[in-house]
Amino acid sequence: MKNVDIVILDLFLPQEISVDACTGLSLPVLEKMLARGKFELLPSKIYSTGTLEEWLCRTFGVSRQLDEPIAPVTLIADGMQPGTGYWLRADPVHLQIQRTQLFLHPDVPLNADEAAQLCTSLNTHFAAEGLRFFSPHPQRWYLQMKNVPDIVTRPLSQVASRNVQTYLPKGQDALRWHKVFNEIQMLFFEHAVNQTREARGDLPINSLWLWGGGQAVEQLARPYTKVCGDSFLAEAFAQAAGIPHQRLPDDLAQHVDDNEGDMLIVWESLRRPFQQGDLHTWRDSVQCLEQNYIAPLWKALRNGHIKQLSLNILNAGIPKRLVLTRSAVWKPWRLSKSLAQYALS
Repeated sequence: MKNVDIVILDLFLPQEISVDACTGLSLPVLEKMLARGKFELLPSKIYSTGTLEEWLCRTFGVSRQLDEPIAPVTLIADGMQPGTGYWLRADPVHLQIQRTQLFLHPDVPLNADEAAQLCTSLNTHFAAEGLRFFSPHPQRWYLQMKNVPDIVTRPLSQVASRNVQTYLPKGQDALRWHKVFNEIQMLFFEHAVNQTREARGDLPINSLWLWGGGQAVEQLARPYTKVCGDSFLAEAFAQAAGIPHQRLPDDLAQHVDDNEGDMLIVWESLRRPFQQGDLHTWRDSVQCLEQNYIAPLWKALRNGHIKQLSLNILNAGIPKRLVLTRSAVWKPWRLSKSLAQYALS
């Protein structure tokens, strides 16, 4: 094993909630890593947004288009081929009105039949404009078109639980896509699927979030021999690059020992509870990260089974890399401090 990169989302919390969220957490190995590693800010010219989408694109050698071309990458993982067309993710969401603002709630559960009915209505409505909607997965939809729109979008992960009005598409064609956004809401407002959902107490799907547009990437880089984790997005990049992927194994130490090349691990399980304000679940996820993954990686580094371990911490648009070599294990004078002390100002 040469190098292991682990990507962790939303590990460092805002100052106003960090102390309460971290009090009582037992994280001796993670705190030791944070104290003994060397922090590096990733270059802003390359990592301008600090999102997982951007990090994966740069790591797998995807050139920046107008957007980060996430749609054609995940489309393959969802069982379709992008061909030569231009694709956008068009994910079903619920928008909640609060006074004059619209807050977005992603990952609203729905079934394949509901998704198909809503897509059929979209295709009928937008047929004259050459827009075609697909729902190969109930919560991951796609929009295909022939022409490349001049817009820059924001990833769904950045907009969750926020006011969408500040995150709408920008660019020369932005007004057209704001109109499409509004037409989708009107089409869904009294749709039979949503009437049925509301009657049984479920949130309606009252909009789509359009993002991650691009054309198929011919060949992705292969910087790893194995990709692991709980991230569908990382799995999609691995599949597109032809790299083996699996969910995090129960015995990570043995998995590291068995792998000869470089490995990527992506841990997304902190993101959703943080965005939803569920700090109890966030704490449980940090504890799981410590016990099942950080501790075995530290042991493998100490035993010489890992040459270099890099923690890539993606928080609020400020990506940081923490690099540890085996020599870091033997620096006890670098005293640990609590996770709360790394809070974001």
